[in-house]
Amino acid sequence: MKRRTFIASAGAGTAAAMLAAPAIAQTAPETPAPAEPATPAPAATTPSAPAIVESSPAIQWRCASSFPKSLDTIYGGAEVVAKYVSEMTDGKFQIRVFAGNEIVPALQVLDAVQNNTIQCGHSVSYYYVGKDPTFGFDASMPFGLNARQQMAWMGHGGGLELMREFFAGYNIVQFPAGNTGTQMGGWFRKEIKSVEDLNGLKFRIGGYAGTVMAKLGTVPQQIAGGDIYPSLEKGTIDAAEWVGPYDDEKLGFYKVAKYYYYPGWWEGGPQISFLTNKDEYEKLPKHYKAILAAACAYANTDMLAKYDVVNMNALKSLVANGTILKPYPRDVLQACFKASFEVYEAEAAKNEKFRKVYDAWRKFRDEEYLWFRVAENTFDNFVYSTPAPKRGG
Repeated sequence: MKRRTFIASAGAGTAAAMLAAPAIAQTAPETPAPAEPATPAPAATTPSAPAIVESSPAIQWRCASSFPKSLDTIYGGAEVVAKYVSEMTDGKFQIRVFAGNEIVPALQVLDAVQNNTIQCGHSVSYYYVGKDPTFGFDASMPFGLNARQQMAWMGHGGGLELMREFFAGYNIVQFPAGNTGTQMGGWFRKEIKSVEDLNGLKFRIGGYAGTVMAKLGTVPQQIAGGDIYPSLEKGTIDAAEWVGPYDDEKLGFYKVAKYYYYPGWWEGGPQISFLTNKDEYEKLPKHYKAILAAACAYANTDMLAKYDVVNMNALKSLVANGTILKPYPRDVLQACFKASFEVYEAEAAKNEKFRKVYDAWRKFRDEEYLWFRVAENTFDNFVYSTPAPKRGG
């Protein structure tokens, strides 16, 4: 039911009730009452819903995504935001979404929003750790938080406040607006049997994980999603990670690399953010700001739910096409874990902004892990390792 139809119907019902009131009053016995001076009705101070909509300004924003349109789940997060913002404002607030490289280079979305070349963008903040590693906490850090934990830290653990303070230095207000869940660990032309196999490997890897891998001799490459396949096909890179089965199958990586490793230890629950230019955001009416926040919150959970559905079938399809699934050897994970926290401590010692967020993030991480070990981990370990009995058996 349309908002105006609903309000009109409600108004008609109220009017009918008012017209019926005198007839009801006539059936009741008359009771004399002392005369009182008439009191004028208070003036209306709050406009009705139609008045708010009618008086709202028409606003058009352009949004640059860091992702190609072919990746409907991750690119689609920005379209979800735009759709609900439009619907909740009766089309008064329009956000037009552009794919990566259409109007802004895929890995330069933050710069374009900061400079107000565009009003907003949809990107992963760890793309910008070259500016400051602190950006990584807005997305995902190696051996950090899973999707639920990232949402908890942002929503109620102080993470959003810390990151908003940091982003203010770039003239940006950001909103969590998507999550992929734990990602896969990448596609390789050859097996990774030991830490030594990482030495000299040219690996397309995003975020702060590249710094960690470099510590182990890997040569990290930051390449936008749409450019990974040709680089892997031509041998410009030896391995590449992206997201997970659904997106990776669409990009065709299984055709040029057969070993598919897991888990993506650098992306336990990477958040995708909706970045808004601070000056443009502050111009929005208060209710537009609330609507934008609500649309981003919906996109945040919707993306994760969709990935959890589409990845399961995509993984089966990849294996059917010859993909070889391999877990990272434990000694490789242990070496990467050790290197990660060495990198964190070194950065915290020289970067005050990083240290402020890292100290709070690390405390939250450690305490949240204690809780997840009790119920979540125990439940998961049991049910995933115990086959359910056959129905009727």
